Amino acid sequence: MNGPPKGRRNIGFSFRLQFFLLLLFVFFPLAKSGSSENERPEIPKMVLIKGGCFEMGNSFDEEMKDEKPVHRVCLDDFYLGETEVTQGEWKKVMGSDAAAYFRSPDRPVEEAMWDDAQAFLKRLNEQTGQKYRLPTEAEWEYAAREEGRKERWAGTNNDKDLGKYAWYSDNSNHETHPVKQKLPNQLGLYDMSGNVWEWVQDWYDQEYYAISPRDNPKGPDKGKYLVLRGGAWNSRADFVRADFRFKDTHDKSFNYFCGFRLALSPASNEPKK
Repeated sequence: MNGPPKGRRNIGFSFRLQFFLLLLFVFFPLAKSGSSENERPEIPKMVLIKGGCFEMGNSFDEEMKDEKPVHRVCLDDFYLGETEVTQGEWKKVMGSDAAAYFRSPDRPVEEAMWDDAQAFLKRLNEQTGQKYRLPTEAEWEYAAREEGRKERWAGTNNDKDLGKYAWYSDNSNHETHPVKQKLPNQLGLYDMSGNVWEWVQDWYDQEYYAISPRDNPKGPDKGKYLVLRGGAWNSRADFVRADFRFKDTHDKSFNYFCGFRLALSPASNEPKK
């Protein structure tokens, strides 16, 4: 028996192909956009740091003028990122790659200016409805020192154990490393000493410790420089100390050295309206 004419077969095949393509264009984009609407930026796990009082500053014998005088500081509860913000997290939030020489989604952001950190926080807060921020200098030191213990480095007082907790000049092989490769301190925070310097919110003043308020200090009202903490992969052991202070201008960063970590205040800490 003869089949339908060749022309009719071609018409039928063409119609079925067009119908199939129409289904793809109509339904596939809808499914894709539905998932993206519910997608949240990937951010580091946040660790609750219980508030308390501690003696801030250098209580050892180092002759670092801007780390003295040792003074009492009392802080409210706050959250701090388990790790430094990674390049992968930056891309999820900002939609583009972070500037980096040692490029990897699991490595920390490494060429961030303070202004870059603020731009990231603004975008992240728009996307999440939260109020992420940089930690204050006092919060950073309190967390690095495990709620204010007398510790030289984040996680240890023993220089022989420093390499278990920190990437620094003696063990980094001259590069950054993926986060969470070393031991955390007792609060569960990684790389508080070493890997990359971390911006905090405060302006820098060499004499600020002498006039710092006791409760929740936020640094000077203005200044030329902003504070960096924690040291980096190329820093000596004394530069990755938990109380060591460094500084730079808001619109510059040391190449391959500077990143940041998120902080967040519990809603109960916010001023009553």
